[in-house]
Amino acid sequence: MKAGMPRALKISVGQFSDKGAKETNQDFHGVLIPDEPLLGLKGIAIVLADGISTSKVSRVAAESAVKGFLTDYYCTSESWSVRTSAQRVLEATNSWLHSQTRSQYGFDRDRGYVCTLSAIVLKSTSAHIFHVGDSRIYRLSGHTLEQLTNDHRVVISSQQSYLGRALGVNPQVEIDYQMLRVEQGDIFVLATDGIYEHLNARRIARAVNDGGADLDAAARAIVDQAFEAGSEDNLTVQIIRVDEVPESAASEVFGQPSELPPPPLLEARMVFDGYRIVRELHGSSRSHIYLAVDIETDTVVTLKIPSIDLRDDPAYLKRFLMEEWVARRIDSPHVLKPCLPSRKRNFLYVVMEYIDGQTLTQWMIDNPAPALETVRDVVEQIAKGLRAFHRKEMLHQDLRPDNIMIDNTGTVKIIDFGSTSIKGVAEAASSGLRDDILGTLQYMAPEYLLGEPSSSRSDLFSLGVITYQMLTGKLPYGAQAAQARTRAQFGKLRYRPASHGGRDIPVWVDGTLERAVHPNPLKRYDSLSEFLFDLRTPNANYVNTSAAPLMERNPLLFWKSTTVVLALTVIVLLALLHGGHR
Repeated sequence: MKAGMPRALKISVGQFSDKGAKETNQDFHGVLIPDEPLLGLKGIAIVLADGISTSKVSRVAAESAVKGFLTDYYCTSESWSVRTSAQRVLEATNSWLHSQTRSQYGFDRDRGYVCTLSAIVLKSTSAHIFHVGDSRIYRLSGHTLEQLTNDHRVVISSQQSYLGRALGVNPQVEIDYQMLRVEQGDIFVLATDGIYEHLNARRIARAVNDGGADLDAAARAIVDQAFEAGSEDNLTVQIIRVDEVPESAASEVFGQPSELPPPPLLEARMVFDGYRIVRELHGSSRSHIYLAVDIETDTVVTLKIPSIDLRDDPAYLKRFLMEEWVARRIDSPHVLKPCLPSRKRNFLYVVMEYIDGQTLTQWMIDNPAPALETVRDVVEQIAKGLRAFHRKEMLHQDLRPDNIMIDNTGTVKIIDFGSTSIKGVAEAASSGLRDDILGTLQYMAPEYLLGEPSSSRSDLFSLGVITYQMLTGKLPYGAQAAQARTRAQFGKLRYRPASHGGRDIPVWVDGTLERAVHPNPLKRYDSLSEFLFDLRTPNANYVNTSAAPLMERNPLLFWKSTTVVLALTVIVLLALLHGGHR
């Protein structure tokens, strides 16, 4: 090692797993040691999961939990703390496992996607421990082990007990967390109940010490000893030895992720964190966006920094950080891509690809009367981007022309993910849904304002409004939709046929748009594909709308006409009655 170079975190790993007396092995384990800069920013992750014996799919649960943690943890923003990053990932995993159990096994959790999980994230000079269930994490202390986790097992009798807490059991999960300081030479042991129920702490410690430098051999010896001692369960053990820790002077160079300072307002030609600022692209009350060049790679990028006015708002900063997390999880040519950092950051900001093009807002100004086929092409590309969100159980929630870019090749990309909601990721704030929605009223689905559950149909509503606007230059409900706040007010909204604006729009396309932007989400399309299909193929239900009863096509006109007819009838009857008395 060269003099003056800060030491990096280094570990040695030994692990072994066997099905034992069982037919299959429902345990799963893994370790991920990333390269820099992730090693310094996010640390090393060690995970162990144990399936339950009553479930045939518990192996799937254990594998999904481990792989999901090792993948998604490193997708979280490095501006998040280890605790926040790991807990968000585990909450999302728990939500997915629970939903799979409900959809396939009802509420019979004993047959469902359930597993325990114990994880360590070693970052700098700290060990962050996350635990749910009855697998265990120990720290070697001389000739014995110090148990660091508590078993979440409810004991009924000496012969009967059950898991009181595990992943996939309930919609929400409580994760035990603790942070320990680590030193060079510390050894951690992770083990399933098939191990520790048949080997006491002293025997496990002896096997680790006897194994010396060969930790894999020590892990195998522990498994063999547990099996020989009569274990009838799956057997998995991991041994982690800390070989080197960063020097204290360099141990927290990046700082606590949640404490990164916001940057100052940037100016053209200044050098900031390895980027040369070219000019400001956009400034608003929500953020400032700059065109910049990465000095190391000469890559043109955009830098987004927090709003000056909202830097003391924790909820705003949480949404700001969420944007990069969302971008890293989505891989689509129609969604803005993040630029992964090649070096540490000293300030709070987001780096994204630069799109050489214009917003859809400007495009509509430049193209006031686009051909129907041109509109279809743009809408289909937007829908592909939305599908990428929906496949990840995300809703964009702020789809509007200003958040859609069209580059010089005609490729459409969705940008700005500050309002995106992610299923299974519980927000720390207890505020209601209305407080969390930052969409634009003209494009926002009514269910947001009514405090009702949102779904992919909510993004479909926004896409329908945008499609209508591209074809007509107007909004389907005019200014009325922005003023509505109650169910009754939304019920009074009347769709303005797109064909009434002077454009030659087929009546079946008009019917398609009317369904897409219906105030009631249950009356919209079930999926984006249905909407896109009807936008290209005449739907028999909309080809001849005159065949539909006037009551359905225009209830207000129906009742006005009925009232006029009744009034005329009364007048005629009164006239006849008056003439009969003469």
